Parts: sequence; C-alpha cells; structure tokens
Amino acid sequence: MAVALDGSDARLLRGHTNAVVLLEKERVVVKIARKGSDADEVARTVKFVHWLMEAGFPTVPLHPVDQPVVIDGHSLTFWAYLPQPDRPVAAAQLAKPLYALHTLATPPVVLPDHDNLAAIRRSLTAITCLPAETLASLAERADRLEEDLRTVEFALPEGVIQGDPQHRNALHVSEGEAVLCDWDTVAVGQPEWDLVTVEVHCRRFGHGRHHYAAFADAYGWDVTRWPGYRTLAAIRELRMITTNARKVQHAPSSLKEVERRVEGLRRQDTRLQWSIL
Repeated sequence: MAVALDGSDARLLRGHTNAVVLLEKERVVVKIARKGSDADEVARTVKFVHWLMEAGFPTVPLHPVDQPVVIDGHSLTFWAYLPQPDRPVAAAQLAKPLYALHTLATPPVVLPDHDNLAAIRRSLTAITCLPAETLASLAERADRLEEDLRTVEFALPEGVIQGDPQHRNALHVSEGEAVLCDWDTVAVGQPEWDLVTVEVHCRRFGHGRHHYAAFADAYGWDVTRWPGYRTLAAIRELRMITTNARKVQHAPSSLKEVERRVEGLRRQDTRLQWSIL
C-alpha cells in the first residue's frame, strides 16, 4: 500500500515511543510506531478513531487515506496537522473531552482491558538499566499495591478510557477548546484511572494544585477526594517510572531522571517534581 504524499520537507516533531513527523506542504502528521509494534493493534486504533470522528467526538482527525501502512516493520498512521501555539493545553481543557469519552456508548471495536499492574510487570521483565535489588523492590511494591487495589471500591461506571490523558496528549483547536490525540492506550476501564493520571501530571510536572483544581471543577468530580485515590496514584506513578526505565535503552540520557524518581519512591516523596521524558 502506498500513500501519495510529498515528504520532501518532513520535519521531526517528537521522537519518543513513536516518531511523529510533520509533512509541512501536505499539512499532515505521520506517526511511525516502533519497529515490531503489533500492526493489528494500530489498525484497531484507526478503526476506533474513525468511529469517534463519525460520532463528532473531539479528536484529532485521521488523514483520509487507507491506513495503517506498514513499512519495514513500522506501522504508519496519518493525521491532520493542527498548528499549535507556544502554550501547552491546560488541564481544565482536558475535562470536557474526557467526560465525553467516559460517557460514550459502547464502541463497535473490541478494546483491551486497562491493566496498569500487568503493564508494570511487563516493564519490570524488560528493564536492563537498574540493579537487581532495585527491580526486586519495585516488584514488591507492585505486589503490595495489587493487594491494596483489591479493596478499592470504584465510584464511576466502567467505560472507554483514554489510558494516558495529559497535557501532551491533547491539542488546541480554538480559544479554550482542545481535542484528544494519541489513542494508543485507549481501553475499557474505570474513568478514575484517567482522572488520577491528570492529577499525577499536574502534581509531578509542576503545574500546581490550582491547575488540577480547575480540571476537577470542569469535569465535575475530584478524584483526590475519593478513598481509592492514593492507591491509584501510587500505581499510576509506578507505571510511569517502570515504563520510562524500560525505554532507557532507546534514550540513555533519561537514566538519571529514572533513578531520581525511583529514589523519590524510596523516600515516599509524593511532592517531588519530575522532569518530562
């Protein structure tokens, strides 16, 4: 399958889990998945986003070509380019599209179940940058948190969740309005996981309590006032740390930040500010 797009002015926008490339003349963004990524999972994401678009949901739209395209083991998807101002999306701007997502009807796509602990354990088996005793300590922490999770009583109805809602997974479309993007982690699960992820990003990356409070007010429910908050926040932070530790082999400069976060866990420092990786 070929896509007739001019890539002569291609410019890398972001290179992390995926490479995100802008074709400026075409006004198209190409997302290139890591080599070996499951093409069927990418195709499922494309099908889900098409459904969102048909429903008028606030998402970055797909470019109208047959996709994904698989080249040398990389799955490529194509998206409309939305030029962005210098300021990031505010947490409060995530509230309206997230609430809309959490209250959607059942999509005609079979989505995976959201499972942070399974993701943590997959990362722990793949991490090569941390000593064995540190990995054992992180595994023990995961076991304790799994026990705590069994006692959590969720307050919101299960449904579709984004899986990683944050300032960098949304884009401005007009003054005060934003759309969600990056649907790789879409799943079926408890909305509390999305809400606690927003809170963790506000707290850990220096946005501040007022920033999160504005989000909670706009969404209409404050996850920090719910009894299960501390358990979910601890699990979400452990997943963020172990995911970044697993990726150190692709980004060696991130090791010091990973080690700093792990040391913060050891000290039980819930206010330690993290640097974005």
